Amino acid sequence: MTRINNCDLPADLYYLMDRHVWLRPPSEAEGGAVVVGINDVARHLAGTIVAVTPKKAGRAVPKGQSVATIESSKWVGPVPAPVSGEIVEVNERVRKNPRIVNEDPYGAGWLVKLRPSAWDADRAGLVTGSDGLEAYRAFLEREGIQCGGTS
Repeated sequence: MTRINNCDLPADLYYLMDRHVWLRPPSEAEGGAVVVGINDVARHLAGTIVAVTPKKAGRAVPKGQSVATIESSKWVGPVPAPVSGEIVEVNERVRKNPRIVNEDPYGAGWLVKLRPSAWDADRAGLVTGSDGLEAYRAFLEREGIQCGGTS
């Protein structure tokens, strides 16, 4: 886990920086699906998350289209798909208990699983690894974004 501006950001994930969405790349364990959620930056900017409404499984979503809507004490808005694909699973646990997203955004707080339709092309628009985290650091500093003192 890398800490940037008091935000926890795992180096092994892919990020849609300007929307603070993370993606775990396709794996055999997930049947080739990617796992999508909001990162530590998003949860600090949003405040306490009070509702999560994921789109339904079986729905095809183009990159940038909403895969879920999140409502917090400060904000209501969409979570965009970082890649195009079909929603193959939604996290019912976060729908029933949205606090999980605040407590464990990279684990139990995932939002949806997508089967990517153009992984190689779409991942080019995401950042990952140490170079990606350096780009994210520059973005957060440019935007003046800090997370709270807690993780």
